[in-house]
Order: sequence, then structure tokens, then C-alpha cells
Amino acid sequence: MKKNFVLDTNVLLHDPEAINAFEDNCVNIPISVIEEIDQFKKNLDDMGRNARQVSRYLDTLRQKGDLRVGVPVESGCMLRVSFGMEYIKKLPSELAAGKMDNRILAVCLGLQDKEPDIPVVLVTKDTNLRIKANAVGINAQNFEGGKVQVDELYGGMTEVFAPKAKVDQFFKDGETSVTSEEELYLNQYVSLVDDTDPKHTALGRHVGDGRIVAIRVPKDIWGIHARNREQRFALDALLDPTIQLVTLIGKAGTGKTLLAIAAGLQKAVEEQVYKKLLVSRPIFPMGRDIGFLPGDIQEKLRPWMQPIFDNVDFLFAGVEDREGRRKKGYEELMEMDLLALEPLTYIRGRSIPFQYIIVDEAQNLTPHECKTIITRAGEGAKIVMTGDPYQIDNPYIDLLSNGLSYCAEKFKGNDIAAHITLTKGERSKLAELAAELL
Repeated sequence: MKKNFVLDTNVLLHDPEAINAFEDNCVNIPISVIEEIDQFKKNLDDMGRNARQVSRYLDTLRQKGDLRVGVPVESGCMLRVSFGMEYIKKLPSELAAGKMDNRILAVCLGLQDKEPDIPVVLVTKDTNLRIKANAVGINAQNFEGGKVQVDELYGGMTEVFAPKAKVDQFFKDGETSVTSEEELYLNQYVSLVDDTDPKHTALGRHVGDGRIVAIRVPKDIWGIHARNREQRFALDALLDPTIQLVTLIGKAGTGKTLLAIAAGLQKAVEEQVYKKLLVSRPIFPMGRDIGFLPGDIQEKLRPWMQPIFDNVDFLFAGVEDREGRRKKGYEELMEMDLLALEPLTYIRGRSIPFQYIIVDEAQNLTPHECKTIITRAGEGAKIVMTGDPYQIDNPYIDLLSNGLSYCAEKFKGNDIAAHITLTKGERSKLAELAAELL
């Protein structure tokens, strides 16, 4: 049965492509929502950009037909602008007539009255509006576009049991073929386990058609080495130029950022496979913000980029060059244009070729923002996205709808992408215990 979906403003500001997510149903946008979108379109942030995109899209549809009657959309739905202010009086007197949420509820009541045979569903990311809708007899749902199921999130690695002879052959030849009860994805990492001795294992990567090739990870990279199986998998993906997108998910202290920066310095500074290492982070304060920061752009960025500086300093502290001198610090690398730190705010519209790009704290990005970043990658570029979906500071996304989880799931099985979920903390016993208990 076809339905009348009514979209709240926050749905369109979260995802301007949301209109295309409702198949062959009718999508209703209240006139008050268009009025509210108009208030956001001058903003310079992502909400402002999304508001402008929605306005341009609706203007394109307006040229194809009457929005009051309905205009067909390429995805198959029918879009129309709906009115219903006359139904505001049917709401309980406790709901103020001038409030935007209540005007949307009035549109829903109007559709129920005018088209009683077509179910009405209010789609909103506002929890309180869903509660109020239920209280006045309107079916309301959260917008699920761009969400993944956390319990089904691709982990990037698996175990395959095999005869002892096959494991021994793998150690000798560096590759083998296996059959697995579970589907193996391209670039999925595999622990090949001897079915007679669980401690007899080999580590490899699936390259298609059941073929597993051994991973080759250097013993030492900028003074650090992999401390566990997951970190070895991560380093293999980070150091392989044929893998152009790497997503690393893990709790605090698992080594996501440190491994990514060490691999980036190795490929950009030591091996010069890439022209430079570009590191960026979304700017979201944890807790209360401290207000405007003084200085030029580099001085303003310092508090946000300090975790990056800490990791780079840690790497420099334990590594000497061939003459026995301490390697250059991050400031000298920046002066030599081998290392760049930039906020994500300025990455839109750019084309970035031949660079090793690390996006830290990517769990604070929306799927649309991740798409914007990844589409900036030019020829010969590599993008590494790291983060912890359980530590989200962006109030508009959650564990299921953040861009990092979304990208990991969508790029699953692609021949130029790899994903690893890190679970074992290596920062300190206290850090790992806090991540588990708090």
C-alpha cells in the first residue's frame, strides 16, 4: 500500500538526498519546512550547504510541474508541498499554534482527513516530535537512511580452519586456496587456523576466489611494531598503495591514529610514494566549547590537532636517521611541505592527488560528509579514516548513522578498499580498562 510520508526539516538538513529514499510513495514537504530551510541556507556550515541543495532541487522540480499537485521524482516517488494550517485547531490546546513542529503535525492531520485511505507517516529525527505525533494519533518514524546495523558491521577479518598440511604449505609458498562456510570478501584478512592445533596459525589476506596471500609487514616502522594480530592486518592495509581506502574502527587506545600516521610517514617521507602526508580532523569539542581562539589558522588549529602532534612526537622520539641523529620534528616536515594539517572545513571542492590523507575522528562525520571527502581523492591518493563510533561528539549522528561505519559497510568487498576493527587496547592497562568499564 502506498503511503504519505511527511518530512521534517531535520531530515532534509541531515541528508538532502532523503527525498529519493521513499520508492513509489508520496513525499510531502510542509510549507513551514520550506520556510525553515530558508533560514538555514545562508549558513556556511554543512547545514547551510544541505539547505541550499534542497532548495535548488525543489526549484528544479517546480519547473517540471505543480508542486501543490505533485511532481514525479526520478527515484519513483511523487513529491508535493503540503498545507494544513487550518487543521492546527484540531491539535490539543496545549500545543501552541505558532510552533513549527505543531504546524507539521497539522499537515499530517490534514492528509489523514483529505486522504483517509492512504496511511500517513511522519519522518523526523526529533525524538520529542515523534512522541507528540504518537500522542495525537500520527504514526511517526525516525529517518533510517544511511544507517547500518552495529551487530552486523563488517569487521574486516575472519578465521578459517584448515588441515595442518595446508597451513604448512601456506608458510612455505606464501599463498593457498581455502573454502569457507562464510563468504570471504576481497581484501578481507584471514587467520588460517590448523584444525588440529589452534595455536598453529598463519595470517593472510583474501584476494578473490578463495585465494589467501601472506601479509608482509615490516618488523619496525618509525620505531613502532605491531603488537597484535589486528595491528598487523591494519599495517598491511595502511602500507599497500593498491588499497586506496582504509577504514580503521576501534576503541580508545587500540593504536588507530598512531599506526596510520606511522604508515603515512613511511610512505610519504621515507619511501616518497606520496608527495606529502595530509592529516585532518572534524572540529567538534568534547563537552563545553572554550569560545573563539586567537591567532592565525595554524594557531587556531593547534588545540584540535594536538593529538596528531602528540603521535608524531612519539614517533620521532624513538627514531634516528642513518647518521644517528634524531629525525626531524613535525614543524620541520611542515616547512618542507611533507606534512600538512588542515581542517575538513576547507577540503570541499578540492582535488588532492598523490597524497596520503588521514581523516582522524571520522566517527563525527555524516555519510554525506564522508562522500565529500573521499571524492576529493585525486590520482595516486590514499585515504585512511579512523575513529571510534562509541565516542561521537556530533549531536546529529549516532552509532548507526555516522559516516565511518557507513563507509566501512558500503566499501566492503571492494578491491581497492580494506577495513579493520581493532579491539585490543595497547595504550595502557588503565586506558583499556576505562574503555571497557566506562
